[in-house]
Amino acid sequence: MSGSAIALTLVLGALWLGWYRWPGWYLASALHIVGIVVLVDLVLGPTLTLIVANRAKPRAELARDIAVIVAVQLIALVYGGLTLWRGRPLYYTFSMDRLELVQASDLKTDDIDTARRENPALAPYWYSRPRWIWAPLPDNPEEAQRIVKSAAFGGTDVIQMPRYFRPWEQGLPELRKRLARVDDFRYFSPAEKSSLKSRLARLGLAADRADALVMWGGTRRVLAVFDVGTLELRALLRAD
Repeated sequence: MSGSAIALTLVLGALWLGWYRWPGWYLASALHIVGIVVLVDLVLGPTLTLIVANRAKPRAELARDIAVIVAVQLIALVYGGLTLWRGRPLYYTFSMDRLELVQASDLKTDDIDTARRENPALAPYWYSRPRWIWAPLPDNPEEAQRIVKSAAFGGTDVIQMPRYFRPWEQGLPELRKRLARVDDFRYFSPAEKSSLKSRLARLGLAADRADALVMWGGTRRVLAVFDVGTLELRALLRAD
């Protein structure tokens, strides 16, 4: 069990420190994968080992049973590690009127290759850590319209096209125009808005100030609160 715990700690620790710090683990729903791996490696594996570890068994049979359990644990660890690696957060994007998480699995190989040629400074690489960027529509109106139509029908959106990404600072003037109050967001239920206001109050932040945007990650969302003067990020708050 100690070996499984050490391997699990090393793999998950590296992924958390590199890519899944808040709000990455929450928006990417990483705890579902982590839960499966922990269940198999630290609960199911040791439990089955205790069950099959019968001294009355022939040595060869016991070795076979334990080898099968270890193989299942390794498969679970590799599966979990690869799934988390493929889904690792790469960008926190501001585009149009919202913030969105972009994971490695959201990007197509062709778009990555194009970005590395046309926009290498902001293109993703295997070692890239999560970055805050601005993802505006391209200046070409025909291309911009094509992307909007594609996104409307579930196709590729501009946040999945890193060739168009720009530094975060360049998008701050546009971001300032989009800031709103908690009550202005239709994405939160009345109960969630009440919870958010309570959390803002505990942090000493005003709930009736237009200083926030919604950040999305799949079906999950958090409230991103900014300083209205400097536009520095003040807090990222769960609504549940």
